[in-house]
Amino acid sequence: MIIVMQRNATDTEINQVIHFIHQRGLTEHLSKGKERTIIGAVGDERVFQPRELEALDGVEKAIRVVQDWRIISREIQAENTIITVRGLKIGAEQNQCVMTMSDFNLPNSNSVFIDPFYQSTSPYTIKQPDSQQQQQTMQQQINLAHQAGQPVWLRIRDVRQLEYALQAEADIIYLGGELMSNRTLLNEVGCLNIPVVLCKDKHHQVDDWLIAAEHIALKGNHHLMLGEAGTLSMERQTPYRLDIEAIVKAKCISHLPIVANISHLSHAYMDKNTLLALASAAGADVIIQ
Repeated sequence: MIIVMQRNATDTEINQVIHFIHQRGLTEHLSKGKERTIIGAVGDERVFQPRELEALDGVEKAIRVVQDWRIISREIQAENTIITVRGLKIGAEQNQCVMTMSDFNLPNSNSVFIDPFYQSTSPYTIKQPDSQQQQQTMQQQINLAHQAGQPVWLRIRDVRQLEYALQAEADIIYLGGELMSNRTLLNEVGCLNIPVVLCKDKHHQVDDWLIAAEHIALKGNHHLMLGEAGTLSMERQTPYRLDIEAIVKAKCISHLPIVANISHLSHAYMDKNTLLALASAAGADVIIQ
């Protein structure tokens, strides 16, 4: 952490900042110039937030050097993480295409994606499937895919559905962006020994995404992938777009495989083939169609 003091900062204010740094277990590196005094906090700077330092008297700004993610960063591991599921290697610089399973029709792909717990948001939907019916459908779809030798990517929408997914022997747990801020669920999947996809929410930035992934990794589950399924767009008719910049940035600063879910992003001006090309060019390791 680099702390820039104000021009008129007194020795007392400088010493208060140094004392604060010592209280958190870090040491200081003091650099006094003609106009500014700069203090470097040496150690694990993640024990405090920049705003805590900026609230101290005499501090102009605090700049973080080390980010809030470490386990998943390329600073710790330069090479790409490779996750193997039923013989399928994910992250080995080879695009994998995953097709969505419709009812009980197996797609022609290396693995399949199912979303058995989806429910319409419309209150006028005539009939919503009950929980038991959803579980039965999920189990039948997973059994069918496994008989064909295809790994199953299973999307859950609630922490209570995690147990059902594990009992059904899903190969990969897929967490949509709406679950990114659910700390209870992140802690639960962090204690598992099963691959997990964590999607970025539509209104969150890359930093939020990586911090949430770090929570899972800190619990011990390093079979982790980052998912991008669309971010907010300025177009009224097409409210969501593929966040190519987020994929590129995450690929540069994290060693985790990237999953691009384009299954609901195509429209009249951006067809599936264009989205496939964009996701591939951005560096996505897996593309869900």
